[in-house]
Amino acid sequence: MLATFLIGLREGLEAALVVGILVAYLRRLGRQDALPKMWAGVGLAIALALGIGAVLTFGAYELTFQAQELIGGGLSLLAVAMVTWMIFWMQRAGRSMKATLEGGIDRALTAGGLWALIAIGFVSVAREGIETTLLLWSMVQSFGDAPSALLGALLGLVAAVIIGWLISRGALRLDLRRFFAWTGGFLVIVAAGVLAYALMDLQEAGALPGPFTALAPIDAVTGGVAVGWAAFPFGWAFDVSATIAPGGPLASILQATVGFMPAMTWLQVIGWVLYISIVGWLYIRGLRSRRPSKPHGSPEPSSESPSLSQQGAA
Repeated sequence: MLATFLIGLREGLEAALVVGILVAYLRRLGRQDALPKMWAGVGLAIALALGIGAVLTFGAYELTFQAQELIGGGLSLLAVAMVTWMIFWMQRAGRSMKATLEGGIDRALTAGGLWALIAIGFVSVAREGIETTLLLWSMVQSFGDAPSALLGALLGLVAAVIIGWLISRGALRLDLRRFFAWTGGFLVIVAAGVLAYALMDLQEAGALPGPFTALAPIDAVTGGVAVGWAAFPFGWAFDVSATIAPGGPLASILQATVGFMPAMTWLQVIGWVLYISIVGWLYIRGLRSRRPSKPHGSPEPSSESPSLSQQGAA
């Protein structure tokens, strides 16, 4: 519930800030008449995200187990790709987001097209909505506790809307640069866990070699699939299910936060380590490269760092 709450909060706040910038700019231009069109686009984006979630949830019941695992693994990989792209996109485009959105509105108003304004609202929210839907769906499949996970995400989205509204009204000051930096790091870890779960799905479906295929190394003593170094690379890396119950609270917390499962295959461990190492290093390098450098002898910078709220509030 905590993991999905943080995801809902981050992704929802991104969307809320984008919508806040669009609304503030239209009001500053005196074009309140265009707001219903923009809100129509936002509504369509929300409907699309909910529709995708419904199709993924209820459509899976009509599929065979292998088909479910293949689709689940493929969609989880897609969610990892979208989250990874969004993390780095926010890192690069956060400072220019306001100018980009306002430029799009200027072009739409100049063209005078109804669909142009609807498209701006739709595209601005649909990206976060689809990404959040895929990520939450993958996590719900992994956790097996849909009510708690969905409740956490819903509470996070509600909190994001409230925070976004307070920021737009000037009632709340939040260092969004630091907020997105920390939550971006959290998403890197979450995405690594979703990647590990996707690899497990694909191994269970037989699309990747693993403990469920003929390539699984067999323990000569127990007759089961080998565990540990003897099982490398297509067996179990470890199995601590006797110590940490797979369905217990500790296992759920570890899986939601760091992607740990009581039993993981070597492909899962390798995928998790490579993702954390490569994406985590690139993310930290991006954060360091965007720190403002202070020239020698210059005064100390103000403690109030600029944020998207200062750019977008009206």
